[in-house]
Amino acid sequence: MGLRANPTQRQRRLGLELRRLRNECGLSAAEAGAFAGLGSPHLGHIEAGRTAIPEVKLRALLAAYGCRNETLIRGLVAMSESTGKGWWSDYRKSPLADSIRDLAELESTAVAHRSFQWMYVPGLLQTPEYVRALIAGGEVDAGPSLRDTYVEFRLKRQQVLNGESPPAFHAVIHEAAFHMQFVDTEIMRGQIEHLVEMARLPHVRIQLLPFKSSLSPATPAAPFVLLEAEAAELNTVYVQHPVSSAFLEDQTHLAQYGADFEGLSAAALPPIDPGPERQSYKRSDSLRLVQHLLYTL
Repeated sequence: MGLRANPTQRQRRLGLELRRLRNECGLSAAEAGAFAGLGSPHLGHIEAGRTAIPEVKLRALLAAYGCRNETLIRGLVAMSESTGKGWWSDYRKSPLADSIRDLAELESTAVAHRSFQWMYVPGLLQTPEYVRALIAGGEVDAGPSLRDTYVEFRLKRQQVLNGESPPAFHAVIHEAAFHMQFVDTEIMRGQIEHLVEMARLPHVRIQLLPFKSSLSPATPAAPFVLLEAEAAELNTVYVQHPVSSAFLEDQTHLAQYGADFEGLSAAALPPIDPGPERQSYKRSDSLRLVQHLLYTL
């Protein structure tokens, strides 16, 4: 079997985690490989995500590394056994960036999503009309066919919130996102109403960060999504950037963005609660701000 020329994010992450565990226990590649019948070059390719590793050899390595975390072991075995095939596989020959397909795969396996946006509504909460307006304004050089592909892909990503076992989804959205002029009033009105409907889902929590907050919307430097795995060691941060978005897996980065999100959530208004019973209509919360935004559009 030839080596992978372009490993997916999942394949790279598996290798990186194995390298981290090996380094933590102080074994060289040659020493670690000997426990699983792997040569040093072969293990190097595995750690780079360029080739697969059978479950029996993976478990042998983990035993050599002293890994006793059963949740982490299950997560690593699942990553190694996954074919990576899903609806996103149909777009391998499309002009979409590899990172977008990798994001869709990660979203499909995450048990929780924590998202922060300060210019746009998070992708998984966007209406079709909002998506089209966003793509039209951001991909001005793209032809109609490519724009349709972008829109179609994003709408398919949203299906993860409507499956049989959807992940917990928590979004903090800055009020600035609702004052952007790239969509007309009716599209924005429909988008805001859609957020209220999504907030009715038991696994969806949406908070708005108002202009009056003392916390700068640019505090984390860029919008991000923290994708949580069953094993916290396998969490991933997806940092959005117009030039080149990035996946971060280092435990220091994970802790930093986790703390950032907690700070943003604490500074934001209480979540949208469209239920029939409210403690007080005078309290300042995300639903009240949503109602104000709808009134002033």
